[in-house]
Amino acid sequence: MIKVEKIIPGGQALGTMPDGRKIFFWNALPGEVVTDYEITKKKSHYVEAIASKIEQASKFRVQPKDDCFLSTSPWQIINWNYENQLKSELITEIFREHQITISPTPVVTDDKNYYYRNKMEYSLYWDNADAKIKLAFHARGSHCKIPITSSSIERPEIFTAAKNIIYELNEKHDEARKYQSLLLRCNQKGEVSGGLYENKKPHPHFKNLKDDILGHTYSYSPNGFFQINLPVYELALREIKNHISTKDVLDLYAGVGTIGLSVTSPWNLTLVECDKFAFSELSKNCNVDAFEGIRSYGEDERDGPVTTGVVDAPRTKHPLAILAKSEEVVSHIQPNQTVILDPPRAGCDKKLINKLLEVQPEAVIYLSCNPATQARDVKALLKKYSIKNIKTFNFFPRTPHIENLVILKKSC
Repeated sequence: MIKVEKIIPGGQALGTMPDGRKIFFWNALPGEVVTDYEITKKKSHYVEAIASKIEQASKFRVQPKDDCFLSTSPWQIINWNYENQLKSELITEIFREHQITISPTPVVTDDKNYYYRNKMEYSLYWDNADAKIKLAFHARGSHCKIPITSSSIERPEIFTAAKNIIYELNEKHDEARKYQSLLLRCNQKGEVSGGLYENKKPHPHFKNLKDDILGHTYSYSPNGFFQINLPVYELALREIKNHISTKDVLDLYAGVGTIGLSVTSPWNLTLVECDKFAFSELSKNCNVDAFEGIRSYGEDERDGPVTTGVVDAPRTKHPLAILAKSEEVVSHIQPNQTVILDPPRAGCDKKLINKLLEVQPEAVIYLSCNPATQARDVKALLKKYSIKNIKTFNFFPRTPHIENLVILKKSC
């Protein structure tokens, strides 16, 4: 018997085995006693496992909606209010681990905890019993596929389209082994795009989708980067907009431009993105004609910028979009400026952090899908900045993933 102590950053439940090793459970909650479990990873100093038998069930435990919940959304077992409480507490704990003391605050949510994802990727499973293809997910901690008949974290339009595609494949007596996966995405209107990835073939280009965010229309590829939960994303954007107080704004790690273009005017906006496919969408969303205002950098800024179009023309209509890594264009950081950061899970490059500390723009707005690397970067920035506001957003209900926003102002 192993008593669960707490939920840790990353979403697993922590316990201690009789031999002193730590064990990290899925399907277990604080205060519960696990009497049987399936080990998914074993190391010399810790074990990962899935709890299969529980005694003294937590009062916060609820019945999961999906049989496949461990594969897609392992926090389906948690009461909704308790989930949001846990996410708030985890942010406080993560920042405390980086010697930053913050007060727990309520998590911002639209209270829609199912049918919210606008993108889903399914595996395909061959059922020998009836010689048919079925939708599937990978079992957590395993390469094994689990066939599914229902899933309720994605928008219903997506699951309906997925079932229709599987039906058509079975009508043609197709085989699952031909395909890597099935990717589908839908916009707020319920229009679905995407399709099958075939093994050993390049990924196809799917029809772009469009969505309106805070009055701006964005075009994006179904298999590119775009936010998963747009209603809650809009709540975060409104909060960001409240903290834009400078004329000039620099949007780093800009993706397809949804933050910068949504929260400020284009006339004094610079956006930087390193992914060529996202940058292509970004240029369209900026309404840039004939690549006016587009700048493309080489691998090393010291070699000099490689430019396309009219980069030095008066910016009376469009923002400036730059194809480069954010740390390669730190010369664009200016004192009288708001800098927006939305980096990948690895966080910000040290060169960028050091430049921010050197130039000290008026404000730094940091949105992150990985609060651990965010807290690391914020700790460094606190040499010259102070935290004005922190808000946590539940972009990914029924999962342990957390989106966190930190507003930093230059210290006097």
